[in-house]
Amino acid sequence: MELPFAESWKIKMVEPLRKSTREEREQWIKEADYNLFQLKSDQVYIDCLTDSGTGAMSDRQWAAMMMGDESYAGSASFFQLKETITKITGFEYVIPTHQGRAAENVLFSHLVKAGAIVPGNSHFDTTKGHIESRKAFAVDCTVDEAKDTQLEVPFKGNVDPKKLEAVLAEKAELVPFIIVTVTNNTAGGQPVSMQNLREVRAIADKYGKRVIFDSARFVENAYFIRTREEGYADKTIKEICAEMFSYADGMTMSSKKDGLVNMGGFIATRHEDWYEGAKKFCIPFEGFLTYGGMNGRDMAALAVGLDENTELETIETRIRQVQYLAAKLDEYGIPYQRPVGGHAIFVDADKVLDQIPKEEFPAQTLAIELYIEAGVRGCEIGYILADRDPVTRENRFGGLDLLRLCIARRVYTNNHMDVIAAALKNVYDRRHEITRGVKIVWETELMRHFTVKLERL
Repeated sequence: MELPFAESWKIKMVEPLRKSTREEREQWIKEADYNLFQLKSDQVYIDCLTDSGTGAMSDRQWAAMMMGDESYAGSASFFQLKETITKITGFEYVIPTHQGRAAENVLFSHLVKAGAIVPGNSHFDTTKGHIESRKAFAVDCTVDEAKDTQLEVPFKGNVDPKKLEAVLAEKAELVPFIIVTVTNNTAGGQPVSMQNLREVRAIADKYGKRVIFDSARFVENAYFIRTREEGYADKTIKEICAEMFSYADGMTMSSKKDGLVNMGGFIATRHEDWYEGAKKFCIPFEGFLTYGGMNGRDMAALAVGLDENTELETIETRIRQVQYLAAKLDEYGIPYQRPVGGHAIFVDADKVLDQIPKEEFPAQTLAIELYIEAGVRGCEIGYILADRDPVTRENRFGGLDLLRLCIARRVYTNNHMDVIAAALKNVYDRRHEITRGVKIVWETELMRHFTVKLERL
């Protein structure tokens, strides 16, 4: 008899969870202006808002924190981190930052000027925000298959080579770099194939452009290459990562995802001119070059986390739990972006709440209903997150409207996955009773989803 799959770790410490009543949750979400980001953590039973910084660190990581070198300059922990990053990516130049959006801020301050065009695959919220706040334009070149959530295509996160080449053929002089997000979060946590990375590299070389990877979940991407792409089944995760980064010139990283730490990020590149340009912004924005907004102990924990998470057993345990939840939703007939990605389930809200017009934000409405049902906090990745067009100021309704249920690493058991699935099924079963959504009563200009105030209609 074949043995069942089990986690590659055992539990050493636990944190109690608080359950609440439906009446309490209805009051709390109203007080939060129907924005789940504004809820207090103790008002949440199972938190699927994000997998960013919410994971549980290993015993080796906690031990490394005790050895962290807090020297302002020349910290030994920085050099441990730099050695680990270079070993995994091949990039010689490393600048630590306090998180991924800080890495974007530092590097983009050097590279992105007003009027620039930055093509890529579904730029995530902070990436797009850092581009558009500089009066530049993010151009989405994701493959069209990503728009059909029920289509089973292994690499829906890919850049469409024809779309990318069309941008460069027309306006290459305005393009400072090409960005590839691995995995493609906005498209539903979908991976990018190695073949696609080669194609992007070839197009970039043709037009003399450099390539940046938004690498928050690069290990998950490597796992999908190993399990879905021909020729990689016998490769180690570290070997696949090395080949992935060989097609890039640099990277930004939110280490709070695949770095398995609660805070941190970095820039890494093979080009000294990018490093020298970014240095000028690191010191005033983040801190000195050998800590860049991170404590020595956090850099030490990150070095261990990157090494551990690029081993097959660790990343496979993580992804198998997400697949377990997806199988439950399949059983209940709930539509999500298929095939399931590595860090979250992305429920297709337009298909679930098909009576609610897009102007009333179905995914946000679904997120509210799920929270009221069981205290499960998800996140809208859709029409609110898309912000307004920077020129016309009209809402952008062209993309997908998804409810993202992120699974924190090594935090919840499969029993919690069962609760999430059952709660979502309860909402799904009464979906035709939900006929009105929400309206925006206050919003900020960029990245409005974090602070938007809503009313129920």
